This record gives sequence, C-alpha cells and structure tokens, in this order.
Amino acid sequence: MAPAPKAPADPVRAVAAGLLNLTGLGAGYFLLRRWVLAAACLATTAALLVLALPAEPDGVPAGLLVAYGLLLLVAALDAARRAATTPLRSPVVAMALGIVLLAVPAGGVVAYGAARDDAVEKMLLGRLDDADALVAKAAARTSFAEGRADYTTALARYRELAHDHAGSKAAGLVPDRLDAYYKAVAKPYTDKKDCEAIEPLTYLRTVPGKHMDRGVLGSLATWPDKPLAASLYACGTGKLGAENAGSGGGELGQLLRTFPKSEEAGQVGGALRDAVAARDRSLGGAEPCTATDELRSIGRTADALPDDAGAGVAADVDTAVEKGVYACGVDEFKDKKFGDARKTLADFADTYKNSKHRARAEDIAIAAEIAGLRPAAGSHLPPAGSPGGARMTLVVSNDGPGPVEVLYTGPVTGSVKLAACGSCTMYASESAGRSKACKANRKYPKATIRLPAGSYHFLHKRSADTTAAISDRAAGSEIRPGYSYTQCSYVVRGGGL
Repeated sequence: MAPAPKAPADPVRAVAAGLLNLTGLGAGYFLLRRWVLAAACLATTAALLVLALPAEPDGVPAGLLVAYGLLLLVAALDAARRAATTPLRSPVVAMALGIVLLAVPAGGVVAYGAARDDAVEKMLLGRLDDADALVAKAAARTSFAEGRADYTTALARYRELAHDHAGSKAAGLVPDRLDAYYKAVAKPYTDKKDCEAIEPLTYLRTVPGKHMDRGVLGSLATWPDKPLAASLYACGTGKLGAENAGSGGGELGQLLRTFPKSEEAGQVGGALRDAVAARDRSLGGAEPCTATDELRSIGRTADALPDDAGAGVAADVDTAVEKGVYACGVDEFKDKKFGDARKTLADFADTYKNSKHRARAEDIAIAAEIAGLRPAAGSHLPPAGSPGGARMTLVVSNDGPGPVEVLYTGPVTGSVKLAACGSCTMYASESAGRSKACKANRKYPKATIRLPAGSYHFLHKRSADTTAAISDRAAGSEIRPGYSYTQCSYVVRGGGL
C-alpha cells in the first residue's frame, strides 16, 4: 500500500508547533502526537526546576540555562519542521494556545527572579545579623583592645552591605546599625570611664574615609570629636600629679595637639594652676612628701605641653616645690626617717641658698644625721632659736690621721670641721687612746665651740675623703654652767673613732 501523501507545507502549523514547544512543556510534540519527544521535553523542564528550586542567591549556573535554552530552540525548530508537513486541526487555535502558554515560562522566569531576590535579601540580612553578633561579642569584652578585631570585622561587613548592595533591605538598615555600633564602641565614654574611652573614641575618628564613606555615616563622621576632647581633658587632669602621667604631656598634650581650638584645650592652663594650688595647700597636711612629688610631676607635665601651654604655671610649681621639699624633710624627721630627712634637707640647703628656711634646714639635717646613730637626738626637732644667757666653752681636738667633722644638737645645733693631724697615728685600743690621746704638751687641730647649758648629742665623723674605713662615733653630754669642756677624737686600729 502506498504511503499517504504529505500535506502541503503550512507555515501556520509550523509556527504553532514551534511556539508550543518553546513553552518548555513539549506541547508542540503533544500536538504532533510525538509522545516520547514530548515526555523528554517535560523531563528536561522538570529536571531544571528540581535544580533551580528553591531559589538560591546565586541562582542557576549560566551554562545550564544556556544549554536549556538551546534545547528549547532545537525542540521548537524540530516541531516546526515536523508540523509544516503534518495535517493538523485548527492550526490557528494551536498558534493562539502557544502564544498563551508562553506566559508560563515567562511568568516562571519572573517568579524565579523574585524568589531569587528574596533569597539574596535573606542572605544579606543574615550577613547583617552576623555583623551585629560580632558587635555584641566585642561589646561584651572587658576592654576595647580585646574586642577591636571583632569591631573591625563587623565594620567591614557593614561597609560591604552599604557599598556593594546599596539597594537592598540590609543596606537600608546599615545606618541604624552604625548608630548602635558607635554607641557600643563608645560605651566607656557613656559610662564616664574617661581614660578607657580614649582608645575607642580615637578609633572611631579613623572610621570616616578609611572604613566607611562619610555619606553613609552622616553626622556620625564627626561625632567622636567632642567626646574624645572631653575624655582627654578629664583623664589628663585626673592624672595630674601621678608618677605615670605620660610622656609628651600625657592626655593633655594629646588634647592640645589634636583639638587645639576646643573648649577643653582652653581650660588646660586653669586646670594646671588649680592642681598646683591644691597640692600647695596639702603641704601642711599629713603627706607633704607625696604632695611635693605630685608637684614635680605636674611641673614635668606642664613643661611637656605643646606651644608653651604650661609655661604660665612654671613659677607657681617652683615656689610650691621649694616649700614642699622643706616640709617633706621636716615630716621625715618627725616620722623618724632620719636618713631621708638628712638627705632631703641637705639637698634643700644646697639648692635653695636664698631661702629663709635654709639655716633651719641645715640644723634639722645635722640633728637627723646624729639621730641616725643616736636616735635620742631625734626625739624632737632642734630648737628654732638660740637661748640667751651664759655660754660654756667646749674645745674639740683631732688626734687622728684624717680630718674630722663634729656635729652637735641640743639647745643649739651646729658643726665644726677639724683638719687632719699629720703626725698622729692610730691607737692599738680604746684604753690606749684614752690614756695617750690629746696630750697637753702636743699641738692638735682644734676648734672652740661656745654652748649654752643643756643636754647635747654629738657625732664625730671622719671625712669622706679618708682612705681608711673608720666608723663614726655618737655620744651624749651634759653642758653645765660654770664649766669648760674638751673633747678629743682619736682613731683605734680596727676602725673605731
């Protein structure tokens, strides 16, 4: 039997079948009753849907989409070729149906795009939440330094959202998050922890430009300036007088260099003067030595400030320190710290030669030196003035190979120096010295002291330039009216004086 003749080619049938296959449903093959090919088209579309759904932020790989599109095109051309010579009922209706069914893949593309956009937004909001969690973690640390790495990472993520995903919901939330971020970093400032606040506030000043565009930050870009100036001032003034006030003027120096025109910078000079005045008032209190050390520290801070900002207080510091050194030495004497008192007051006398307290400082230094070997000499401060009345003669002689200084304190205080006795030698024992030293028929270096009656403490000490190691000797003596007295210094072999 001869095959049925082919129908004449009809472009309407070809277009209808092609359009139906472009839907991805294999409808063109269904129209042509090519069931296997129709099933293959449906299976291909189903496989694509399995791979594409649920929608992911990255979407379907581009290569897969290109391959699927090529398959649809091949299927459409094949259906069109077959339909061109195949009789079909109502080809116009089939064409209209194909046009309508094209809305299915078009609508699917739109729906998939929306789903993918939602997935992207969800992903970006997740990144925002991760950044928020880093900020919360950093804020829970005991110090800004410990949380700094997390703060920096969180800021980088906020920047990525704001710059790389500017139209997203997450990017729209970044300004509020930055406000919370600044509050978290600056928490030491709001908690009135002025010194702790300096490092995080200084960090926040580096954010504009370096970590985030000023347009995104808005008013936050300049917000840290005022809090940082206030923290530098409060911390710096709080440290005035501290031993570790910092180099370069410490926080006050940083304030003047960073914010020279600020209100706080204009208050630095007054704060220095107030600090000096406060320590000056405390010199009459229980801790004059501490107050004096603090005055010196304030002076060093003032000297280190830029633009001679502390020059106006230099004279006040010098005056107060002079007063403080004397008060400190007297206090050390009263506290039985005789070695410290002697050094402090001797240094005072050497440094402040025009001070009205110099002579008094020298007397107390002498009494403190004697009290170092004879504590009874430090039971009270030496008298400030000299008593009237008769004075007795005390002749002191040196029967020893080196120079001697004789210190005394009692109703009056003082010292005399005796030159070395060139012809004198050491004695074998104290008994030999007592029986042989300072004989009347020999000449010795000597000095005469006139003393009012009373109880005295004496210290005979060899000069520091004596080569031999000779011990000093302290003793007490009573000076009575109507008598004259002598003292003799000699050296016993073995180091005794």
